[in-house]
Amino acid sequence: MREHRIAAIPGDGIGVEVVRAGLQALDAVAQRDGGFRFAVKAFDWGSDHYKLHGVFMPADRLDELKRFDAILFGAVGAPDVPDHLTLWGLRLAICQPFDQYANIRPTRILPGVRPPLEGISAADLDWMIVRENSEGEYAGQGGRSHKGLPEEVATEVAIFTRAGVTRIMRFAFETAQKRPRRKLTVVTKSNAQRYGLVLWDEIAAEVAADFPDVSWDKMLVDAMTIRMVMHPASLDTIVATNLHADILSDLAAALAGSIGIAPTANLNPEGRFPSMFEPIHGSAFDITGKGIANPIGTFWSASLMLEHLGETAAAERLMRAIERVTGDPALHTPDLGGTATTSQVTDGVVQAVLGDNL
Repeated sequence: MREHRIAAIPGDGIGVEVVRAGLQALDAVAQRDGGFRFAVKAFDWGSDHYKLHGVFMPADRLDELKRFDAILFGAVGAPDVPDHLTLWGLRLAICQPFDQYANIRPTRILPGVRPPLEGISAADLDWMIVRENSEGEYAGQGGRSHKGLPEEVATEVAIFTRAGVTRIMRFAFETAQKRPRRKLTVVTKSNAQRYGLVLWDEIAAEVAADFPDVSWDKMLVDAMTIRMVMHPASLDTIVATNLHADILSDLAAALAGSIGIAPTANLNPEGRFPSMFEPIHGSAFDITGKGIANPIGTFWSASLMLEHLGETAAAERLMRAIERVTGDPALHTPDLGGTATTSQVTDGVVQAVLGDNL
């Protein structure tokens, strides 16, 4: 029997609740399939760990994480800890050393989910957003000097390397090539950012020459927000920089009905390090402990993880279970306009996975 070693990092807030639900769904998938199992180890890293020890995770634990096949991550962030400390102390402290340079965020309108804009159907909105996840605006380069003085200076340097841009462009074209429409939109802002994003545009054109079967176009990021809202059917696969894709993918989740259903995968495509899978909704302390967090984003992330691990049939089964549950209004959590609880949605997905007619 195949065994997949999974590191579970629930983190903060509702991350604890949705990771617990995600592990229940994964157990059900493994039980139903019968050909593989999970060996899960949980890590209590996050803001509480930081308050006790001054760090979000022990410095030597990356060596331990390397031994896992994948990481299921919940969320990080607490109201009484500055956000830049939490992000750089845990999530980016894993993504960057593990070179998880390709972040994918599928977005589509799931059955039963009502999008906020009238007239948009599931056929109109079915996107795959590819985010450069290792450099760009989140490279971590910069600093502050003369703190507290009138002449205080803060710099935030965006880094674009030929190697980094080339590999994400190639990944994006390969992703588009595998999708039925074989269409890619390259998001840029090279009219104003005349160095890094001109390089971005030039490399996009260079890489495109190797993919004659993929049609592609280029869009300024501000115009892209309009296109996503007004002409969603014109889009399919989208590639953007670290910052731009971070923002656009949240807009995409809202257009699809809720950020609570949105998944993401932080991939090291070559498999030199484990990849990490997480919902994009954050720790949401305003609803923590109320039992109403939507676990669908975690289930969908778990489906991406199964696909990454080579368990394609199990990934598809979990996705069908998700669609069956979202198709039932009685199993909609408050973010989708319903009254269902996290546990009710989880039970629904587990029952669908284990059912004979899925």
